[in-house]
Amino acid sequence: MLSIKEKVYNTESDETVIILVLTGRLDITTAWQFKLRLDECTNKSRRIFVNLEGVHFIDSSGLTSLVAGMRNVDKLKGTFRICNIHPDAKLVFEVTMMDTVFEICETEEEAFAIPF
Repeated sequence: MLSIKEKVYNTESDETVIILVLTGRLDITTAWQFKLRLDECTNKSRRIFVNLEGVHFIDSSGLTSLVAGMRNVDKLKGTFRICNIHPDAKLVFEVTMMDTVFEICETEEEAFAIPF
C-alpha cells in the first residue's frame, strides 16, 4: 500500500513546486500508481520534489518510477529532487549508486534552498 499526499507551493519567483509525500512501500505493486501521479504533476509543474520520509521499503520498480519521473522533468528543463529519504530506503540508493543519479536533499527546506 502506498499513500501519496500532494503539497503545492508558489515561490517568490512565481514558480509552482509540487511536493509528493509518500508513505508505505514503493515497490512492484505500487510503482505504477506513483508513476501515474508523477505524470499528472509534470502536467502542472516542472518543479517536483519527492519526500520519501515515510517509505521504509523501495525496490527496483520503485527506483524505475523515480527515474522515469526525473527524465520527464528533465525534458521540461525542470527540477526533480528527492528529500527526506528514510534510512531503511537510503541503503537501496547507495547500493545501486542511484544516490549519484538523483539530486538528493536531507529536508524539504534544503530542497527549496537550492536555486532552480
